[in-house]
Amino acid sequence: MSADSATSSASQSPAGPARLGGVGRKLSLLDVVAQAIGFLGPVFSMAFLVPLVVGLISVTGQGAGTAAPLALLIAGIGILGVAYIVSQYAKRIHAAGSLYDYVTDGLGPKFGAAAGMLYYVGILILGAALLPLIAGSIHDTLAAEFGFTAIPVTGWSLILLVLVAVISYFGVAISTRAQLVLALLSIATVVLFSLHVIVAVGSKNDFGQAFNPSASPTGWNGLLFGIVYAVLMYTGFETAANLAEETENPKRDVPRAAIASVIVVAVIYTICSYAQVAGYGFDLGAMGQNASAPLFGLAAPSEAGGYGGTAISRLLELVVVLDMFAVLIGCTVASSRGFFAMARDGRLPNAVAKVSHRGTPLNASVLVIVVYAIWIIATRQFIHLFAIPGYPHYFSMFAWGSAFGALALATIYFLVALGALRGLRGNDRMWLVYVAAFAGMGVTGLGVFGAFDQVPQPALSASFAALVVFIIGLVLAYVTRGTRTSHHDFHEYGDLATSEQGPQKL
Repeated sequence: MSADSATSSASQSPAGPARLGGVGRKLSLLDVVAQAIGFLGPVFSMAFLVPLVVGLISVTGQGAGTAAPLALLIAGIGILGVAYIVSQYAKRIHAAGSLYDYVTDGLGPKFGAAAGMLYYVGILILGAALLPLIAGSIHDTLAAEFGFTAIPVTGWSLILLVLVAVISYFGVAISTRAQLVLALLSIATVVLFSLHVIVAVGSKNDFGQAFNPSASPTGWNGLLFGIVYAVLMYTGFETAANLAEETENPKRDVPRAAIASVIVVAVIYTICSYAQVAGYGFDLGAMGQNASAPLFGLAAPSEAGGYGGTAISRLLELVVVLDMFAVLIGCTVASSRGFFAMARDGRLPNAVAKVSHRGTPLNASVLVIVVYAIWIIATRQFIHLFAIPGYPHYFSMFAWGSAFGALALATIYFLVALGALRGLRGNDRMWLVYVAAFAGMGVTGLGVFGAFDQVPQPALSASFAALVVFIIGLVLAYVTRGTRTSHHDFHEYGDLATSEQGPQKL
C-alpha cells in the first residue's frame, strides 16, 4: 500500500517553497526517482500484498493465483497511464500537489472534495489496519525466533501507537537521506534474494504459466480482483509530483520521475512476484502453507524447503518490518495532512486545521491516532469481525482494510484519468493524454469492477464502505461552503512548519 506516500500540498508563500526536512539541496532526477520508489514501500508490498494478489488470504477467496505477475504487470500498465497524467499536471502545478488537486482541476471542486475524502480515508484505514499487522509480525517473529512472548500483540500495538503519536506531535522531518539509503538497501536485499530463487528453480521455471490468465483458479474474475490489490502496490508513485518544490528542474524531472518510478517498480514487482510463485513450484497449496508471507517461507533453510538460511530469513524479516513501519508513518502523515488540508479548504470543521506550537497538524493527527486506537480495540475485542478462518485476527483485519484502501485508491486513480480529458485539454500531445487516460481508466475500472463482481462478504462490505465514504464526501461537498475560488487555488500550509509541509517517510 503503497499506501505509504504523504500527499501534502503546496505553500507558495513569499518565504519560498516548502522543503523536506533534512534536505539541504535541490533534488535531481535520480533523487526524485529514488525517493518516490522509497515512498512506495515496495519491500512491505512484496512481503504482504503479493499473497493478496495471489488470493491465498483474500477475504473473497479469489485472486490471480500463479498469474499474480500478470496481474501486477497489467496494473503497472494502467498505473503508467495515470503516471503520465500526473506528469502532465506536474508541469503546470509546481508545488506539492496531490491527487485531490488533480481531480479538482479536471472534474471540479465538488468531485475533488469527494475524491479527497475517499483518498485520505482510504489511506487512514490502510494505516489503521497496518499497525496491528506490524505488531503481530513483531510478536510472531520474536516468538518463533527467540521464544519471546512476554508482550502480546495488543501490547506491541499500543507501543507502536504511542511511538506514532509522539512522532506525529514532535514532527516527522528526520533525516530523509538516511531513510532513502535504508529503503534502497532493503529493496536491493529483496530483489537479489528473488533473483537467487529464480536461478535456483532452474529448469522448473515456467514463465508462460505466470502470465496466463487461466492460471487464476477463478479465471478472469480472480485476475480482476488480483488487480485491485496490485493497484494498491503501486500507491505512492504520485509522490514524485509531491516533490516538485524540492526539485531543481520540476518541469523536466518530475514528469520523468513519475513515469520512471512506475516502470522501475513494475519491473521489481514482476521479478519478485514471479520468484514467489516459482519458488513454490507454481503450487498454490504449497504456497498456502506460508500464506501470510510466502517470502519468508522461501527464506527458510534448504532442509526446510527454502532457498536461504537463518541469517537471510532474519535479515528479510528485519527489512520488511522497518519498511512496514515506514509505510505506517507515511499513512499517518498523508491522512493527517490531508484532513488538515480539507479543513483549511472548508470541507471539514475548522477545528481539524488547528496547528501545534511545533508547526504540526495537531487535531488532524489526534483524529488519526484515535481511529488507530479504535482499530486496535476492534482487533482485540471483536475477534469475529471480518475473520478469515485459520489466520490471526490482526491479519484478517488487515485484509479487510487493504481491500477498502485498494478500492478507494483505484477509484481515485480512475477519477484522475477521467478528469484529465478535461483538465489537460489543449495539451501539446493530446493524443497521448487520451491514450494514457483510457489505459488508466481501463485498468483501474477493471479493478473497481472486480471489487464488486461476485464478491462475497465480508469483502463486499469493504467495497460498499468505500462507496459510502465517497457519497458522504459528495454530500459534504454540496452542503459545505469551500474556501477555494478556483481549481488553481491549491492547499495553503502556511501554518505548518516548512519541514512538515512536504511528503515525509520515516
